[in-house]
Amino acid sequence: MTNSDTARSAMAPAAQHAPPGRYPAPAQHAPPGRRAVVKGLALRLIAPVLVCLGLGVTYLAAFQHPQPHRLEVAVVGTTPEAKALAEAVRSKAGDSLDVTTVATRQAATEQLMDRHLVGAYLPDLAGPELLVAKAGSSATANATEAVFRALAGHQGTPLKVTDVAPLTKEDPSGGGLFFLLIALTVGSQVAVLVLAPAAGVLGMRVRAALGLAASFAVSAVGLLLAGPVFEVVDHSCPAVGGLCLLYSAGVVAVGLGLQTFLKHFTPLALMGLFVMLNLTSAGGLMGPELQNGFFRWLHSCWNGAGFVEGGRGLLYFGGAGLGGHLLTLGLWLAAGVVLMLLAARSERRRQR
Repeated sequence: MTNSDTARSAMAPAAQHAPPGRYPAPAQHAPPGRRAVVKGLALRLIAPVLVCLGLGVTYLAAFQHPQPHRLEVAVVGTTPEAKALAEAVRSKAGDSLDVTTVATRQAATEQLMDRHLVGAYLPDLAGPELLVAKAGSSATANATEAVFRALAGHQGTPLKVTDVAPLTKEDPSGGGLFFLLIALTVGSQVAVLVLAPAAGVLGMRVRAALGLAASFAVSAVGLLLAGPVFEVVDHSCPAVGGLCLLYSAGVVAVGLGLQTFLKHFTPLALMGLFVMLNLTSAGGLMGPELQNGFFRWLHSCWNGAGFVEGGRGLLYFGGAGLGGHLLTLGLWLAAGVVLMLLAARSERRRQR
């Protein structure tokens, strides 16, 4: 009998007496030591510190000290007195106001509705009047009113304020679209994080399809809440729904593309892009005219501002400026699609 036969005969009784369906347990790895666990947790706890730092810096920098910067206002009139008043206001206000003149009240109203002006002053010794559009930004309208109320007070006459684009009674603060933006942002980011573990199992095409389905669902829920439930959106629901879908799909596409390259750092990247920089520059709480140059620049190109300003244009200004805001949202979605294509290519190379 060979050595192998002896080994098999020695193992046979044990195999005969082993309970059916049970096999020897695999070798267990020793659990990590206490020091290794503490070190790992300490490294992971850097993330909330970075989030706190980023949120604190961006939100305080964006909202802590609002100052008017080149508010586009006009003095109504073609007389020499009106032009002299405009020049006097311009020289006194400095960089706070960008003062022009318009010929008539009707022309001033049209420019307010086209969002070329934030205020128009009609000088009248008996009773001056200020035209504003609070639907564009209540904070900006209030800042404009403060400037011209001081001017009227200096002249010893009361100021009449007329709102040519009033907010609805269901959204008197004008923050409804901004709160909808927050809901869409968080929902879209969570969809990306839910799909992240499937990166090693499902291809990018399948994950993109699931992400698009999630965007449809998030947009539908957001529009349902903003529309029939809370009546922030009281008309143009299909158009606003399209903005919701375009914005959410852009966030999901960027997130899925970044996931392949950033791995565990993806949540931090999404927090930076779509919470720290996006929500602070969207113009929901404060118009860009009251923020510093960095956030004014972000407002001109970031997708949150495209959604908020596009929604305001649809709801209150007859679609004014909608084309530019659609372009902003479309470019963000296109950037996300490019990122997903690059990520899919990278994943295929790794599989080879």
